[in-house]
Amino acid sequence: MVSLTRAGDAFVRPDAGGGDLFVPSTHLATAMDGDHVVTRIESRPRGRSPVARVIKVLERARESIVGTFHSSRRFDYVVPMGGRLSKDVLVPRDAGGEADDGDVVVVRLDWYGKGGGGPSGTVAGTVIEVLGPLSDPGVDVLAVAHGFGLSFDFPAEVTAAAQEAAERGMPETGSSAADGRVDRTDLLVFTIDPADAKDHDDALSETEGGGGGFGGGVQIADVSHFVPEGGVIDVEALARGTSVYLVDRTIPMLPEALSADVCSLMGGMDRFAVSVFIELDLAAEVYGRRYERTRIRCSDGLSYEQAQSVLDGSGAISPEIDNAIRTLDDLARRVRADRARRGALDLEIPEARVVLDERGHPVDILRRERLESHRLIEDFMVLANEVVAADMEARGIDVLYRVHEPPSRERADELRELLGRIGQNRLPGRTSLTPRDLQQLLEAVRGRPEAALVSTVVLRSLAKARYDPENLGHFGLGSPAYLHFTSPIRRYPDLVVHREVVRSLIGGAPARSWDPGVLRSLADGTSAREQAAAEAERASVALKKVEFMERHLGEAFDGSISGVAAFGFFVTLERYFVDGLVHVNSLRDDFYRLQQESYALVGDRGRRSYQLGDRVRVQVTRVDKEARHVDFLLVTASAEAD
Repeated sequence: MVSLTRAGDAFVRPDAGGGDLFVPSTHLATAMDGDHVVTRIESRPRGRSPVARVIKVLERARESIVGTFHSSRRFDYVVPMGGRLSKDVLVPRDAGGEADDGDVVVVRLDWYGKGGGGPSGTVAGTVIEVLGPLSDPGVDVLAVAHGFGLSFDFPAEVTAAAQEAAERGMPETGSSAADGRVDRTDLLVFTIDPADAKDHDDALSETEGGGGGFGGGVQIADVSHFVPEGGVIDVEALARGTSVYLVDRTIPMLPEALSADVCSLMGGMDRFAVSVFIELDLAAEVYGRRYERTRIRCSDGLSYEQAQSVLDGSGAISPEIDNAIRTLDDLARRVRADRARRGALDLEIPEARVVLDERGHPVDILRRERLESHRLIEDFMVLANEVVAADMEARGIDVLYRVHEPPSRERADELRELLGRIGQNRLPGRTSLTPRDLQQLLEAVRGRPEAALVSTVVLRSLAKARYDPENLGHFGLGSPAYLHFTSPIRRYPDLVVHREVVRSLIGGAPARSWDPGVLRSLADGTSAREQAAAEAERASVALKKVEFMERHLGEAFDGSISGVAAFGFFVTLERYFVDGLVHVNSLRDDFYRLQQESYALVGDRGRRSYQLGDRVRVQVTRVDKEARHVDFLLVTASAEAD
């Protein structure tokens, strides 16, 4: 599988495993990011990745790309956006459609290299959609969405089916169409979400625990009532896999008639839910749970800021809700402490929030604050997911688990070496790592300047969480069994779990027997779509960061080295959480080479080095909105930057 770098070179991960192969841009032929290829090893430099050449493309990752259309006297061409193709795409004179010079377009890739009328290595295509000038409001983010194959519009039959389901609404409790639902509209139920949220998946309620324990109710939107399995809405939801939250808009998994209306747990409205009422003892150990299909009525829709004002005593909602929030927060803290004893990881990585004006232009980049109210919701959602997963596992029910495997032996060794290079190796020397090992490392640096760097290094060593039919546990949460149950409006795996909860845990019917191949395909497909959505979200934020830095050209900022490669090192600015590249060619005082064993660029003569964590001061010298890149020039390094 090909993975392009910013410099236009690539790394190829062999199917059989082992180390990556380095492919220079001159050896890529027509291969693009994500393509499945055959390579031939050309050389094996000492201490570096083998150098290879692409000799055949087995499978193309995409049929089209997004880029900027340009016209010249001799030919038209498109410069790809986002680094997914390392060369321009030729467009025949009669294949440019209505595109004007500078327009962002979608190009269908028609032919590659020999046999298509062009020289070897040439890619050519046809303009199939014109998005407009990159300077027009919203076109930049629209280009990101198209680049990842995301669809804004729903097919007409899906929209019609969703509208029909919404108009049918919710039958009265007790009727045959209400699915044996229990009326819980007398419960004090409320949501806590971002202030601008439209899709409210989850709500909380305070309940009494038996025998002097504690109780909490987690109410989740009953999407399964409105989206029958195998129907047109279900098929489209599966194809999308997840909602996508771009920097300026949301692409929902379900049509808005469902996601933002009849399924959404809005304040003051009766809604159908799947509820799990959990009982815990003083040590936050679960000793009881009850599942119900319910009708609930949320008394209020609260923002995280409103809930936080109750917790810190600066605001109030109502005596009943205020008391419930405080009680549930106390319970959440107990649950969190219990999870910490298991070794659950709490990574301290700053997250940026891009502030946009009414035309979609960035006006500021702020640090996204993590409030206690965020933790309150996270703790209850994780608790509910763990409870459902444990019950599914105990009953042997086929379902999609959310798995996160431990670091491999190789990754663990690399992590120890890298932590040693930045003076933070506090890990035990044994072969395997436990969640507790990493948790103790993170706790040792919490609140210190190096905390974000250590968290980032640890994160890079971990496998990506994914969906799997087999319960492999969740390393990051220290959980023996975990799945996703709490967000069926925006994640398809949650809807799969809901159907099994309703069928087996509530209805008492035999669990569905899945064909192993079908369930595996479902797990792999939803994992891939989740990954694509996450990449699109990051790309849309990166786009606005680049646009924001354009107004800061020539200015200098403090930052830290966050990545090192043969072509330079990346710096994350302390003030704006923006990443940019200091190219190795701009380091004029010496000839620098990458030392992979030390993750550093080291000069041949002066032996000066640049490695992860070094503090530097850099100047913004160039921005490239099409490629979503920012270039820096080193001003001062290490101690000079203090």
